[in-house]
Amino acid sequence: QVHLVESGGGLVQPGGSLSLSCAASGRTFSSYAMAWFRQAPGKEREWVSVITWSGLNTYYRDSAKGRFTISRDNSNNMLYLQMNNLKPEDTAVYYCAAKYYSGDGYYDDDFEYAYWGQGTQVTVSP
Repeated sequence: QVHLVESGGGLVQPGGSLSLSCAASGRTFSSYAMAWFRQAPGKEREWVSVITWSGLNTYYRDSAKGRFTISRDNSNNMLYLQMNNLKPEDTAVYYCAAKYYSGDGYYDDDFEYAYWGQGTQVTVSP
């Protein structure tokens, strides 16, 4: 089982940057694929990025490519999302999620992920 806690959200102007962190409990963090999802008001939750258990493979939704970078530190049970050139449409609650999976593919449906953090608010506004 994995317990997840996000941090790092906040208010930023368009074009600015934020770095999100997700601290995971448990001794088998490296056995989990990790993902960031987000949910804007009135919209469905959507995937943002996925990283495989090893950190060697990363995947991004089209709107995040070139702006966001996902990474992980398995020795410290940490997941990160560096977000640059933020846009108002990036405003949402961001969640980290874990799926017990040690393959190299990725899953972008939220029902695939068994463990979720409580979310952190990201607001991009002038």
